[in-house]
Amino acid sequence: MAGFVQIIEYRTSKPDEVAALNDEYRKAREAQGDGSPPTLALTGADRDDPGRFFAIVQFGSYEEAMENSNRADTSEFAAKMMELCDGPAKYYNLDVVQSMDS
Repeated sequence: MAGFVQIIEYRTSKPDEVAALNDEYRKAREAQGDGSPPTLALTGADRDDPGRFFAIVQFGSYEEAMENSNRADTSEFAAKMMELCDGPAKYYNLDVVQSMDS
């Protein structure tokens, strides 16, 4: 099974600003139409720990994820994102070994 998922755990007291930044980044990437975009991107808020969030981003492969990470617009987005966070983010890099779709 192929695939790669990155989970970014972060805290923010500015979730609306983070959501707006995510929308802006997604729209700009769609307009450019180049590079390997994620196959899935979602954000979850921790119900048991307010202010804690997880971004889950899936790519077709580790190589596609690294290509995306090395883009200038991704680096710019990440820097702006960290300005909105209440401390450093924690990254989890996962090779997909099993998947179940409904």
